[in-house]
Amino acid sequence: MKKQTVDALVDGGKATAGPPLGPALGPLGLNLNQVIAAINEKTAAFDGMKVPIKLIVDPETKNFEIKVGTPPVSALVKKELGLEKGAQTPGVESVGDITMEQVKKVAHIKMDDMLSYTEENAMKEVMGTCVSLGVTVEGKDPREVQKEL
Repeated sequence: MKKQTVDALVDGGKATAGPPLGPALGPLGLNLNQVIAAINEKTAAFDGMKVPIKLIVDPETKNFEIKVGTPPVSALVKKELGLEKGAQTPGVESVGDITMEQVKKVAHIKMDDMLSYTEENAMKEVMGTCVSLGVTVEGKDPREVQKEL
């Protein structure tokens, strides 16, 4: 029998045996508490954010491996600024202001998952997300800053 994969989006450090994990893992016959504890340990750094995980299970040996993805750029930007959510009307309303250092930090965290090959392009990608969240970059419209880069 080949290995089975379970993909899920969990709260960082706070996964539970309820949905989406419980129903997906139940039929595989794993020790749920052990799996949940391992997931929470690996995602603890992303407290307060949704984190994509991939659980690879060998149904015969009951061995499992957890691969943790990185949260979406929007979640990282909101965490940097301590925001609950983005603007209701981005472009009209501004919910926060991010520094270039913070943009660079988020770009570095997401670099492996992005299509960008350079730090500069990754930063532009992060600023694109800032546009849709209604976040300014050092007091300016993120699109202006993208052109300046």
